[in-house]
Amino acid sequence: QESLVESGGGLVQPGGSLTLSCAVRGSTFSIYNADWYRQARDNERELVAEISTYGETTYADSVKGRFTISRNDARNLVYLQMNDLKPEDTARYYCHVSGARGRLAMLLELWGQGTQVTVSS
Repeated sequence: QESLVESGGGLVQPGGSLTLSCAVRGSTFSIYNADWYRQARDNERELVAEISTYGETTYADSVKGRFTISRNDARNLVYLQMNDLKPEDTARYYCHVSGARGRLAMLLELWGQGTQVTVSS
């Protein structure tokens, strides 16, 4: 069955950049909406960025102007470009998508296992 796999996390210095990728693994799946969440230790999971099926985007106030969410529907990929990273961005980042599977277009929501981003000098 379908699953999500995030990649691209790692250790970066403040002011640096990273690009996270979210890949849908499986067949016959079309992404409707996609989101990136993050969760730091002792914090609740928070919505970072969202992109609709029409390409409309929404960002958390803390990342506006620094992060960009995008999608490649032909390859079932979702990206999060992160610029000017700050220590406060340190968290585990999770991809979430909703979409449809098969000829019956069965609605489905998927969560990835997350990728760690650490911003430190």
